[in-house]
Amino acid sequence: MARVNENFLKLRGDYLFSEIARRRTKYQENHPDAKVISLGIGDVTRPLPQAAVDGLKRAADEMADVRTFRGYGEYQGYRFLAEKILEFEFAPRGVSLDVDEVFISEGAKTDTACFQELFDIDNVVAVLDPVYPVYVDSNVMAGRSGQATEGGHYSGIVYMPCTEENGFMPELPSEKVDLIYLCYPNNPTGATISHSELKKWVDYARQNQAIILYDAAYVAFIQDEDIPHSIYEIEGADEVAVEFRSFSKRAGFTGTRCAFAIVPKKVKAYASDGSEHSLNSLWLRRQATKFNGVSYPIQVAAAATYSSEGREQVKELIDYYMTNASIIVEGLTSAGLTVYGGTNSPYVWVKVPEGMTSWGFFDYLLDKARVVCTPGAGFGASGEGFVRLTAFGSREDTEEAVSRICSCL
Repeated sequence: MARVNENFLKLRGDYLFSEIARRRTKYQENHPDAKVISLGIGDVTRPLPQAAVDGLKRAADEMADVRTFRGYGEYQGYRFLAEKILEFEFAPRGVSLDVDEVFISEGAKTDTACFQELFDIDNVVAVLDPVYPVYVDSNVMAGRSGQATEGGHYSGIVYMPCTEENGFMPELPSEKVDLIYLCYPNNPTGATISHSELKKWVDYARQNQAIILYDAAYVAFIQDEDIPHSIYEIEGADEVAVEFRSFSKRAGFTGTRCAFAIVPKKVKAYASDGSEHSLNSLWLRRQATKFNGVSYPIQVAAAATYSSEGREQVKELIDYYMTNASIIVEGLTSAGLTVYGGTNSPYVWVKVPEGMTSWGFFDYLLDKARVVCTPGAGFGASGEGFVRLTAFGSREDTEEAVSRICSCL
């Protein structure tokens, strides 16, 4: 008799984005002529940078020629892309890394979900609250939690509240934890972290032999140069932190899939006998077993975004979306709503009107404004009372959505 992994049965059935899709579909069925605008799920809407498109075409032509055809690539990714990443993402911030510390992948969501496989199930996991659901769900699937409580939290996982009262900046865990998920610029609150605050987390990890899993997928949207763009700007972080980045939002690769993880060779975890083991070596072993690499044309396209033309086109993309964020922030603020984020992040965290829940406000906006948002409660208990709006829509849809929301308020 084949038995299921019963940890999957612990997962709450109402996965956030599927529930949003269900409610939108039901509304659309009842109002077939209504134009619904989505500022909910953070998918991009602008075309790929032309440099990336040209790279895709060039690589496709190579694959059609026996002299330049390529089969399986390196499990860790092609060196030409890793070198570009180091040159343009880290060197300008004074961060020195080796090429073999870069692992090309198909998505930061995949990496953040799978990296926990390297650790024993008895490790104690700490997450921000509200939190991107994949951090929690992947650890629940692995068996690091108990059942979900009535409030939506899973027993066995340490939740670190990010609230209006603490400026969406959590306190260090009061108990000892082993794996710490941090995300900055933060999804969903849009909050950023200073060098001094980030140093506290690095110091905690070094003192407690913990590992920080640092999701920096939205770093390209930071406008303030004084905000850290990488955890490795903090001394000692290369001993305790793994960083995840993505081309999905930076260069519009949500449909083409390319990302990377930085796994420094100094980062160690420990066996039961006290021996040290390199996470870099373990992650390479994992990737070699379970992953055959990102396709050559996609990696060529990603590398092309670092050409002079590509960097300019990426900047135009980011400027476009950040202008959308400004439109959302300014419009909703003028309508009397309390708004956070949207200045160094493509996400806007909106406090719902008094007397409403986040799902109640979701239904209200869908019904009255025909606008889809993301209820904060779906990101965790501390997200209740807020909704998330994304700046990844078209300019026209963003302006119309803001106008509709303001009108119905």
